[in-house]
Amino acid sequence: MGNENMTPEEQRINDKLVGVYNNIVQIEEIELKKSQFKDLSIKEIHTINAIGMYHRKTSSQVAQALNVTPGTLSVSINNLVRKGYAERLRSEDDRRIIHLGLTRKGRLMYRVHQAFHRKMVQSFLRGLNEPEVQMVERALDNLQYFLDQHQGD
Repeated sequence: MGNENMTPEEQRINDKLVGVYNNIVQIEEIELKKSQFKDLSIKEIHTINAIGMYHRKTSSQVAQALNVTPGTLSVSINNLVRKGYAERLRSEDDRRIIHLGLTRKGRLMYRVHQAFHRKMVQSFLRGLNEPEVQMVERALDNLQYFLDQHQGD
């Protein structure tokens, strides 16, 4: 994956994307260590986020949202249940179906993490007008499309 054919503009954008990605991961880890949720990994926080606050999802739905196998998700869910952040709930309609939900502790973690992301997005968009925000959104859609096309390569 050499960068020798990038224009200077493409190289600058690439460097910024890589830097931003690395900073987000690093800052999430630092914030996590300072918080009351230091017993969680970043992967577990993203699992809590995928379970979500209110809508009960099945394991398959959460696994799909995270792009992981049901087996991989099961390990994370077992850890989150053991740590008191998540719970498995049998469906009222069909007892064979198990939904995932967050406990009170899990919902608190979810809100704290959402607040971090809200501040990050607000800072990212500060000073941009509506057409500029739409352009950023379009560029991010293009990036997501590229990533979706290369998933599993």
